[in-house]
Amino acid sequence: MSIKVVARNRKANFEYFLLDRFEAGIELRGSEIKSVRNGQISINEAYVETDGTEAWLVECHIAPYERASHFQHDPKRKKRLLLHKREIRELWNESRKKGVTIIPVSVYLKDGLAKVEIALAKGKKLYDKRQAIAKRDAQREIERQERIR
Repeated sequence: MSIKVVARNRKANFEYFLLDRFEAGIELRGSEIKSVRNGQISINEAYVETDGTEAWLVECHIAPYERASHFQHDPKRKKRLLLHKREIRELWNESRKKGVTIIPVSVYLKDGLAKVEIALAKGKKLYDKRQAIAKRDAQREIERQERIR
């Protein structure tokens, strides 16, 4: 089983507390999969919408594939996520709570299929972000001291 990460939402861990993670397939059309395989996908502004029956990846940008003919795909179209009904229901129930949202964490290829890791997330406050920065700086200083020795 080979996994190749093609996009990662690096701000997700800094901006949110990630509560629960899910793996979902992405319904792609035409040349979108070729662009994903080339790594021409951005999930930095993306989020997930659900209505209790289906889940959609919104604001995910997949660049047009330059070698495709005149039948190009819309780079910002909503992409349906392939999840079990039980998972969609759980996401819907949790996302209705105040302050909880669903965000994509990473997009990867697993055995040739495009998958997205999504997470239920709760926004961090400013003081939480400051604590994360302080912790990261302390860890860097410790690693720097170990390298000097």
